[in-house]
Amino acid sequence: MLVEAPQRDMVPKLNLPVSFGIVLAIIAVGLFGMIQAEMMTTDTTLTMVLPSMVIFAAIVFALGVSHGQYRAGN
Repeated sequence: MLVEAPQRDMVPKLNLPVSFGIVLAIIAVGLFGMIQAEMMTTDTTLTMVLPSMVIFAAIVFALGVSHGQYRAGN
């Protein structure tokens, strides 16, 4: 039995606001988990961990977008 590929219109369309929302949700969940786990003080988490998470997410997001553009062009 062959499995049919999903139709094109069923694939979600990711645009910039949706993509940023997904990235921010991942950061928020990670930050919430670290605060609830009490690994560090909340002040340390917000002043040191949050900025590094945002910078890392921005770098990875930019690399992902550029790779997607490369794949779309080839």
